[in-house]
Amino acid sequence: MPKDGDLQIWWIPQVPMKAFLVPVKNIDEAVLLLNTLALYDLFQLHNNIKPDYSNVGGLNMFEDGEWMEWNNDDYEDIREYMSNNS
Repeated sequence: MPKDGDLQIWWIPQVPMKAFLVPVKNIDEAVLLLNTLALYDLFQLHNNIKPDYSNVGGLNMFEDGEWMEWNNDDYEDIREYMSNNS
């Protein structure tokens, strides 16, 4: 059972479909995993494994009994965090 503050990344390798969910320990682990999944999708595209795709991913935080898109006082979401901390 998740507790407040728990994090999970979500990844949809082909929109529209169900999200792939993976628990992560911290923001750095989330960034590493999201970047890895994106690079893996590009690898598949460039090597003719996956001819076409539309992917999307993000980071959720468990708060007040539900999963919500991660944000904090400095960043609106994980994409903004990644843009400013690369």
